[in-house]
Amino acid sequence: MRAPSSDNGGKRNPAELPGSPLPGGATKKWRAGVLGATGLVGQRLVKLLAGHPWFELTEVAASERSSGKNYSEAVRWHLDSPIPEAARCLVVKSLDPSLECDFVFSALDASVAGGAEEDFAHAGYPVVSNSKNHRMDPDVPLLIPEVNAAHLDAIHAQQKNRGYDGGFIVTNPNCSTTGLVLVLKPLADAFGLEKVFVVTMQAVSGAGYPGVASMDIHANVIPFISGEEEKMESEPQKLLGKWDGARFINAGLGLSAHCNRVPVLEGHLECISVSLKKIACLKEVREALRNFEVDAELASLPSAVRHPVVVLDGDDRPQPRRDVHAGNGMAAVVGRVRECPLLDIKLTVLSHNLVRGAAGAALLNAELLAARGLLYGRDVSSRSADEVLAPE
Repeated sequence: MRAPSSDNGGKRNPAELPGSPLPGGATKKWRAGVLGATGLVGQRLVKLLAGHPWFELTEVAASERSSGKNYSEAVRWHLDSPIPEAARCLVVKSLDPSLECDFVFSALDASVAGGAEEDFAHAGYPVVSNSKNHRMDPDVPLLIPEVNAAHLDAIHAQQKNRGYDGGFIVTNPNCSTTGLVLVLKPLADAFGLEKVFVVTMQAVSGAGYPGVASMDIHANVIPFISGEEEKMESEPQKLLGKWDGARFINAGLGLSAHCNRVPVLEGHLECISVSLKKIACLKEVREALRNFEVDAELASLPSAVRHPVVVLDGDDRPQPRRDVHAGNGMAAVVGRVRECPLLDIKLTVLSHNLVRGAAGAALLNAELLAARGLLYGRDVSSRSADEVLAPE
């Protein structure tokens, strides 16, 4: 595939254009597409992109049954606010890598995400994925910007390994993993980690729509979520590990997870016990969590919060109904920090599974890519279908 012409090695980089408050002086917003735009996470992305200062939603794509319809006709909208006007009349496209956009968000179901994301990356699109398929690939960054932004260095190796010309795949973690690791990161930095034991109480919206049958979840708790415990036990190892220039080195934690579905609409609550490498009192632990602050680069991102961990002192907090929207849904909320008779400390964590754990996480990842000049402007309209679909 031929790369777009420019003065930047054949790639036009909006972040290097002068005279704009956009990153690096860009003069035009990046054009964003959403794959899987009719699902719950896709709808969140469509909503979050409305009025975004850096990105403009120009394409929506979904399954063949929705293709050709206006978005407002194709989607069964589940959010409280109405469909953004900019999205209503967009024509839903098929999952063909010829969309008029600079990069794509993937909110696709795992049954189709793996191959579709690779097709788009081969066609030169940066793919910012919420799907699980490529999270543990040895050359794909599994990214939480506040935790492991340095893992973006793996993109070059991924492109070389796979023959991607300008395209690549970056993923965000599982929704329950994100809140856990946001809280583990400051503890790892301050004291080191040895063992983690976590029990989750996960909202029904994490299962998508229509999700769990009402007769199963009403007045009930389901002590099993397929694949969830495996994700929670493997993903933190990669997130808290290191990229050594050729491969990811796992953190080497002892980690055990129990995952439960509960009749809560939004917000995953987690009870965590942690064994630390360095002895710390409860005051030091609370201070490490409260003082966790992003650097200047991350603070400049539109969706970032300066303090991504919020610590509450009340004995009965956090609670999903009261605290899930902290930091516009982008913060992890911690409470009940206390001594653990088996390990060292134990605490309770709450995070918004659809914002911090999904759509908002992907959006923040895309903002970091833009700030680092890794999202390139594309001009697919001037290329034939063969050029778009078939890399050289």
